[in-house]
Amino acid sequence: MDSPTLFPPWAEELRRRYLRGEASLFILFGNVHDSVIHRGVLIGVSDFLAQVVLAKKKTVLRYNVSTGCRFVKKGKPAKGSVRGDVNVFEELLVQRTPARILPAIERLMLSHDNVAALIDYVEMVAPAGDAAFLSEQDRLAVVTLQRWSLSPQFESSDNIVILMTEAPIELHPKIVANPRVAAVQVPMPDRATRRRVVELVNPAIEDEWVDKLAEVTAGLKSVQIESILRPRPADEEDAETRFRFIKSLIGNDGRARKFAALTQGMARDEIQELIGVDAPSEPDEPDDQRFAEVLHLIGRRKREIIERECFGLIEFVDPDHDFSMVGGMDEIKEQLLQLARDIRAGRRSRVPMGMLFTGPMGTGKTFVAEAFVKESGLTGIKLKNFRSKWVGATESNLEKILDVVRAIGNTIVIIDEGDRSLGAGDGDGGTTSRVIARLKEFMSDTSNRGRVLFIIMTNRPDKLDIDIKRAGRLDRKIPFFYAQSAEQVEPVLEALFRKHCIDHNIEFSDHRKRLLHPIVGYSNADLEAIVLMAASYAANQAAELVSAETMMRAIADYLPSRNAEMLEYMELLAVFEASNRRMLPEKYASVSVEQLQARLGELELVIGGRR
Repeated sequence: MDSPTLFPPWAEELRRRYLRGEASLFILFGNVHDSVIHRGVLIGVSDFLAQVVLAKKKTVLRYNVSTGCRFVKKGKPAKGSVRGDVNVFEELLVQRTPARILPAIERLMLSHDNVAALIDYVEMVAPAGDAAFLSEQDRLAVVTLQRWSLSPQFESSDNIVILMTEAPIELHPKIVANPRVAAVQVPMPDRATRRRVVELVNPAIEDEWVDKLAEVTAGLKSVQIESILRPRPADEEDAETRFRFIKSLIGNDGRARKFAALTQGMARDEIQELIGVDAPSEPDEPDDQRFAEVLHLIGRRKREIIERECFGLIEFVDPDHDFSMVGGMDEIKEQLLQLARDIRAGRRSRVPMGMLFTGPMGTGKTFVAEAFVKESGLTGIKLKNFRSKWVGATESNLEKILDVVRAIGNTIVIIDEGDRSLGAGDGDGGTTSRVIARLKEFMSDTSNRGRVLFIIMTNRPDKLDIDIKRAGRLDRKIPFFYAQSAEQVEPVLEALFRKHCIDHNIEFSDHRKRLLHPIVGYSNADLEAIVLMAASYAANQAAELVSAETMMRAIADYLPSRNAEMLEYMELLAVFEASNRRMLPEKYASVSVEQLQARLGELELVIGGRR
């Protein structure tokens, strides 16, 4: 193998473990379809392995089920070899199926010394699954690869096989769990690597903006960063042409040069949208404002790329509201605002690993979580349903999501309806238990404290795995309740009027008995429906403002869907999950635990298995 000074850490680990004789068969997993910077050039991971890491091997071949086998280098037979190899090279070049290629590779490695074989997309050669459901070709491939890992001939002839896959969970467990197979992960590019990629792709950018681009591209692969920032080919538009185009829009030479460097790779319509060609440019407008828009555009592209790459399993949360739009809940907002300040200040030891938002439906859990994303300044990601009916696909989906979360960093991960996503699964072959075990492992990794914050929301915390709710995973549990008094209803209504930009002339303090008391105990969702109904009635009457009479009419007309026993049961569950007593409403804070437990038991008997 070549000099380790040229290697990234994962390649150096592969080299050390091979030279120590740990294994002759390796699984290289993770970001294997990315690029590596080598001697000032971006080169694919497979090419880097074949041309650089394995440069001293006499024979290097690459195989995948699509293109077949290709030789990077060809060597001569081992001295004294008992097997001929007259046709082995030709056979490898003309065959494509694993059933023929793998035996041919084995013959090559037994008749040659110093051979390296790279098998890409190996999950398509030996896929995960029960042996009873695998094809004969798949079973033969699994046994062949297992046999190679134990072969003393391979080891003595200094041969190496590298199996490449993005997700080892998609590879057959007999290979992954084999103690004679070593696994090495290729991580997503860190900040320093992203910075080098930006400098390499676009050397004209100033250092200050290189740092900002390295920050905003967190979570992207090197090849994706290159695709965003790479200048267009010379025959499409050179730098000077782009500079003249931008200068025609803004008129200033210096600023046009800076924009020409920052916007390499962007289409003209995107540049026009960014600069605002229809509006006259203002000469005294700060460059920082324009460059911030460039970073925003790049951030938007990043989100599109990551969402596509994760097969729609995640959704970026980009809320347009903060806590000013949240009515009431003063204690909750105070705690979360302090947490947001700790996150922004980098006080990681004060930040919980995760939080549980629990309470009846319609209490504003999702709305508050999104407002908290806005207040904290972190990237918000919402997990969609990543379960799949296919064997191993759910676990693979989760690994993909966690890799993205780890790569982005400074992230809030929101899991809504946590009891459904992380609750017990019936007849799923153990998939749920494996998913929850992996998620618990990730959530309890202390290196993520202050960088990745989980928020799990549910109205049925009793259906969550009990171990996922322990301290060190969900350190803080915040209960949400319906407004318990007219004084608590008032700020919620005010916030809803602000949220929907609805004007009114109601003095709530003058109408508490007639207007507010009838809707005490309504959910925030019910209150929002009433506000919108009142606005609709006012519009039908051609009134510019919502009056108290119109509001009272909407309250009288509205029929909430309520199940009193179920709602009380959910409230009591939230009471018993709360981290501290001061977050409870008076009607629960003043009651003994024994009385609350007795009432909860009564409701359990009434409700039974109801959802």
